[in-house]
Amino acid sequence: MKQHTVIDSPYGPLTLVADDGVLCGLYMVGQRHRPPEETFGERDDTPFGEVTDQLKAYFEGELKEFTLELRMSGTPFQRSVWDQLRRIPHGETRSYGELAEALGNAGASRAVGLANGKNPIGIIVPCHRVVGANGSLTGYGGGLDRKQRLLDFESGTAIF
Repeated sequence: MKQHTVIDSPYGPLTLVADDGVLCGLYMVGQRHRPPEETFGERDDTPFGEVTDQLKAYFEGELKEFTLELRMSGTPFQRSVWDQLRRIPHGETRSYGELAEALGNAGASRAVGLANGKNPIGIIVPCHRVVGANGSLTGYGGGLDRKQRLLDFESGTAIF
C-alpha cells in the first residue's frame, strides 16, 4: 500500500512516497520521469518521520550519509547504478564513465546516464553527484539549476 507526503526543502517541495512504510520515491516539482500523482497513494505523514528527520539534518549540513531503508523498483542494471550512486561520498562527484567502469563495463556510460535519470529517490540516492567526463553539468531530472545548487551546498560553496 502506497502513501505519500509533501515536505518543504531549500530546493522546493519534495514529494515522498512509501510502499508499506518503506521509502520508494522522492520527487521534486517539475521533475522529469516523475510518476503521475495518482500512483502515490493516499496522503499520510505517518511513515515519513525518519526520512523527514534525516532530510532536515542533511539540509542543515549535519548529515552527510543517509541511513534509510529504501525500496527501489527498476531493472537489475538500474539498481546496480543506483547502488553505485550511494557510494559517491558527500561533496564529491563521479563521471558517467567512472560509474560504468565501477560496474565493470567501461563502454556503458550512456546506459549509466539513462539509469541515473530514472532514479526514483533523488537527493538520498545522489544522482546529482554525476557529471560529464570533463566535469561539466549534464542532465538532471530536477533541473540543472537544482543540480548546481545541490553540488554547491555539498561542497560548501553555496550562497543562499
